[in-house]
Amino acid sequence: QLEFVESGGGLVQSGGSLTVSCKASGFTLDYYLMAWFRQAPGKEREGISCMPNVGHSVYYSDSVKGQFTMRRSYAENTIYLQMDDLKPEDTAVYYCAVAWASPQYTCSMESSDYDHWGQGTQVTVSS
Repeated sequence: QLEFVESGGGLVQSGGSLTVSCKASGFTLDYYLMAWFRQAPGKEREGISCMPNVGHSVYYSDSVKGQFTMRRSYAENTIYLQMDDLKPEDTAVYYCAVAWASPQYTCSMESSDYDHWGQGTQVTVSS
C-alpha cells in the first residue's frame, strides 16, 4: 500500500526559509514521477515542481523558479521541497504527489496526471 507522510510545514516570517518533506512507504520512488503542488485559500491547486523517474532534472513553475528547490533522497525514500525567501503569497497547503510511469526524462505539473497524494502540510508566511 502506497503511503506518504508529509511534514515540515509551519509558520514563518516573510523572507524566511522552510523545508517540507514527503516520506514514502510501501513502495520505492524509483519508478514514479514525483511532484509538489500547492493550494492557496480560494485558489486552484497549482503544480510547482516535478521530477522525472530517469535522470536528475527538476522542473519548476515560473512562480517558484529560483526560489524553491526540489530534491530526492534515495536512501530515505523521501522527497523534499526547500523554500527560500518566502513571501505571504506562498501561503498554501503543500502536497506531494507521485504517478507510476515507464522510464522517462519528462514530468507533468498537472494534478490530473498524479494518482497518489500526500495529506498536505500547511505553510503560512507572515508579513
